[in-house]
Amino acid sequence: MKIEPYDHKVTDAMMSLLLMADPDEREVKGYLDGASILIAKDGPDLAGIAVLVKRNCEYELVNIAVKESQQGKGVAKCLIMEIKALAKNLGAAELLVGTGNSSLSQLALYQKCGFRMSYIKADFFASYPEPIFENGIHCLDMVILCAKL
Repeated sequence: MKIEPYDHKVTDAMMSLLLMADPDEREVKGYLDGASILIAKDGPDLAGIAVLVKRNCEYELVNIAVKESQQGKGVAKCLIMEIKALAKNLGAAELLVGTGNSSLSQLALYQKCGFRMSYIKADFFASYPEPIFENGIHCLDMVILCAKL
């Protein structure tokens, strides 16, 4: 597995992955401009993608997605570790990540990677065009986690 920076136009395959993690295409396109993107490649094939943005003085991992056939192989953990290193090199003292209240495996993954729960943005996903359900739970709130770098 190779993790590398990506600074070209986002491809359709990349957008499909990003939309797996965040189904609001308008939201995804909105944070891509000026973002730092890392991709994971398995040989020539795209395995995963992660997007880092800086808003004011805060750095946030706004999207991370791994191709279904590559899940469970440590790709997400590698991407997160590289995003943390990138944020630190850019001057960040901490890194934020947000996920849905219903995203149980993502909550576990982030905590395994050194993030701690920080706060909740109530009803963040309530305005999404289509309701989101995961693990039998209606996703309405965003849980914000923070990792010290």
